[in-house]
Order: sequence, then structure tokens, then C-alpha cells
Amino acid sequence: MTITRRRLLTRGAAFTTVLAAPNIARASGRRMRFAHAANEVHPGHIMATSFAAALEELRPGGFDVRIFPNRQLGDDKQLLEGAVAGTMDVVSVSGVLVPLVTGRQAMNAWQMPFLIRDYDHFGKLAHSPVGQQILDDLRPAGLVGLSIANTGQRHFLSIDRNVVSIEDFAGLKTRIVPVPLHRQIWETVGTAPAGLPYGEVYGALETGVIDAVEINVSSMLGENLWEVGKHFTLTGHYPWHMTTLMSERFFEGLDEEERDVVVEAGKMSTAATLEYARQQDLEGREELAARDVEIAELSDLSEMRARVEGLTADWSSKDPLIAAMVDAAAKSA
Repeated sequence: MTITRRRLLTRGAAFTTVLAAPNIARASGRRMRFAHAANEVHPGHIMATSFAAALEELRPGGFDVRIFPNRQLGDDKQLLEGAVAGTMDVVSVSGVLVPLVTGRQAMNAWQMPFLIRDYDHFGKLAHSPVGQQILDDLRPAGLVGLSIANTGQRHFLSIDRNVVSIEDFAGLKTRIVPVPLHRQIWETVGTAPAGLPYGEVYGALETGVIDAVEINVSSMLGENLWEVGKHFTLTGHYPWHMTTLMSERFFEGLDEEERDVVVEAGKMSTAATLEYARQQDLEGREELAARDVEIAELSDLSEMRARVEGLTADWSSKDPLIAAMVDAAAKSA
């Protein structure tokens, strides 16, 4: 194991270790199940553990948080559906699935192509009025939005072809999350998008069912995709946003003070998640290079930007909060 890999694992373990003793010693606190689909190295896990740590800081012994990573209680879509139904207490899920499950379109704002340029930019917007409004927009779906974070800028991984120009995307069977926004983006870029569940990406790359996947460094490392994909092109086309959501049923069962605490803990968890993701994005590239992954730049990134530029206007017309986010992003750039 390289130093970089060990450092990332240690950071993830440190958050978990902090919570191990409270989970055992303070079983009298209000029990809360927090589930997500990521592994312990992924920023999504840091999102969960930092939320639990913030709860402990704000109300020592008040909550007994049990974290279930690694799809133990279901994949992203199953967890989100459980939170909507009130059978899950708290989940951290990929924000791109929220419109698919709830019909609330505003969450798509975070993945307008090339709108949000980096982790600092994301952090400003996450704590902005429109960032909070997008979380609040989920209440009609039975969800209380507690936090949102960039868990990794997305790039492009291919198995056989070096993607260094816009023409190299042409016809590549590229795994996407099967949602309309992603399909439209990647068809416009020139690939042949194929919707597949996250857990099937490794096997699909290995067997040649797909040629490529748009992905972030954390998922490359966490799912060992570097074993089957050796050509990684840095495009940073949009952030992979994850959001912490509490079932409205669970939230309404809390007293007023507890509600205030969970809302504040959600806000506190964003900074730790963003910082971890930022470092993992940079240090993880060293790990990938050490694993013989070729890391390249897209020579005509401006052309890729130009191809998808019109999509932002199209999607801004679908929800006023998307338009408001586009405006806020431009003003805070």
C-alpha cells in the first residue's frame, strides 16, 4: 500500500474511530440510523461521520448514531426511496438521483456542465441562500435536506482509448447514471451513453460492455476501477454532489432542540467533507499514476464546454431554482 493510499484510509478511519466509543457508551441517546452506499474511503462516508461528530459536539450523548456504509442497507436509489417512505432515518445519497425519485428538479442545478468550477466555489454556493432553498425544496417529497457537498469533481475514464481531444469521445459506450440530464450531456459531447447501476461499472468495464465511464477519483479508488481502466482524462465537467437527507417522519419525531441540532450539524458537516474530497482528488491522482493509470488533459476542453453550453439554459427553464443557482454561480465566480 502506498503512502498516499494509506493516508486516505487513515483519514477516513479517523472520523469513524472518533464515533466508535460514543456509539457504545451512549446507547441511551436518541438512536439514529445513517446509511449510505459508499465505502469508508469515499467522501460520502466522511459526510456521514462528520455529521455524527457534529451532533456529538453540539449535544454530547444526545444521539446514538449508527452508520451503515457500503450499501449495507441498499443502494442509493433504495436508500432514498426508504427515506421518502419514512423507513430510513438519515441517508447520504447522490444528488443526481433525487429528481428521479422525488420529481423535484432543483437538485439538478449542481450538475449543470462546467457551472461549478472547484471545491471552494461549491462551498460558497452550498451555504448560499439558493443552496439552502434547493435543500428546502425537498420538503414536499417528505425529506429534510441537511447538507450537500462536492464529493469529487468528475473526470473521464476509458479502457482502450486515450481521450485527449473532443473527437476521441465519439461513439464511446460510456456509463452514465440513467437520468435525463446525464444522457443529454453525454449525447451532446458525442459519446454513446449507457445507463448502468454504480455497482455494475467494474464488471462492465472489465468485460467490454462499456468503453468508458465519467467518474471521480474517490470512486476510482474505492471501487478499484484503476484495475480495468488505465486512461484517465481530467475534465472536471461537474461536481459529484451528495446530499444528507433526513426522513420528514423522523425529523417530526424530534423535539425542537433536537431539530435545531440536526440542522446545524448538517451545515457543519459540509466543510469537513469538502476538504477531504479536495485532498483526495489531488493525492488520489498520485495513487492512480502509481497504479499505471495514464492521466491526461483534454487539449480542447473549451470545445467540450462550448458543446454543452446551451444545456444550461434549457435546464434553467425547468425550475426557477436552477436558474437562480446559475445566476449565483456566475456572481460568485
